[in-house]
Amino acid sequence: MNIFSEIRTLILRIGAKKLYYLLDNDLKTLKIGRENFVYILIANHLLILTKHSYHITRNSHHRFRKYKNQLLYLQINKPEQVWLSDINYTGKRENLVI
Repeated sequence: MNIFSEIRTLILRIGAKKLYYLLDNDLKTLKIGRENFVYILIANHLLILTKHSYHITRNSHHRFRKYKNQLLYLQINKPEQVWLSDINYTGKRENLVI
């Protein structure tokens, strides 16, 4: 078992940059840079993709009144005839870092 396999079995979700740092001495003897190392991981399907976090900002199933689009058939012919506003997402209070 090579050192790459040992590290991957110990730390399953280690990133490419950290893995390159741990294997730096071995990769220098092979003359492989970080960018080529990432290409090797991609070619062998060994690169771990990051999970993107997202916020759910819209709740369409609420108990409040929903209005239809009142601007849909309005003839707009001059600047600042119509103004539009939207609600911004602020998140939960316990997630705030002070």
